[in-house]
Amino acid sequence: MPVNFRNRSPVPTSFDSVNRMRIVKIVDTKKENCNVKTFTFVDKLCGKAEPGQFMMVWIPGIDEIPISLSAITSEGLSSITVNEVGEASKALNQKENGDIIGIRGPFGNCFVPAEGNVMLVGGGTGLGPLMPLTEKLVKVASKVTVMSGVKSKCNLLFLDRIVQLLVGVASETVFTTEDGSYGIEGLVVDQVAQKLMNERFDMIYTCGPEQMMYRTFLLAEQYNVPVQASLERIMRCGIGLCGSCQIGKLRVCKDGPILTSEQLRGLKEEFGKIQLDFTGKKVKL
Repeated sequence: MPVNFRNRSPVPTSFDSVNRMRIVKIVDTKKENCNVKTFTFVDKLCGKAEPGQFMMVWIPGIDEIPISLSAITSEGLSSITVNEVGEASKALNQKENGDIIGIRGPFGNCFVPAEGNVMLVGGGTGLGPLMPLTEKLVKVASKVTVMSGVKSKCNLLFLDRIVQLLVGVASETVFTTEDGSYGIEGLVVDQVAQKLMNERFDMIYTCGPEQMMYRTFLLAEQYNVPVQASLERIMRCGIGLCGSCQIGKLRVCKDGPILTSEQLRGLKEEFGKIQLDFTGKKVKL
């Protein structure tokens, strides 16, 4: 069944309330692996978010950075999952229960759940925004295949959560590590290629390193499977004003972060190849 991409950008009750900085208290922290922590907080607006949307998260005295929601509940409990890759994320990962952070959002569009046979491809913490999506897919898809690729066993994410989500539904999981310390040795995109050779899929969802998503997109094009990809770019404003997240004619914070196959076809000169750095200069990925 064709997927309807119309109205995939949730319309907030009030943009001013969404864009206003709110101070929230961290109510739970969980160390996911050697470099990654999940932080849970209470926020009514986040409880209305859709899978794939992101927050602008302010770490007092440091910086404000974009982070996708890795858990969304109607009760207002929401989570972000953070990898230590820069000054702001390292400072955030030092936070504990009771500490405060600032948030704006949720911003951007969202994944659209598809019926039929679907595949989710996550690289590293890119698996985060795919988790709320999986919660929706298990209710509508005929089969859900979750594929996760990391460098080593110590980088694995959400193993127990994935198993719990897939209980009682037609499903398959594939885990790869580059060093062979868990699951299949190698890159997750190589396993995507194997799956597409032997099985027909109705939709592929992907989030993670851009070169991984680009290779996944090329494979999907080869086998005529539509893709929804969550892109990551440097974001300053989160609302489409500053242009720091521009790719082609699109601004990831406003036109994305979820881009479709049709949109990605128009970005082949940049997608998986270059992005803007903090000065606005184009640099190779």
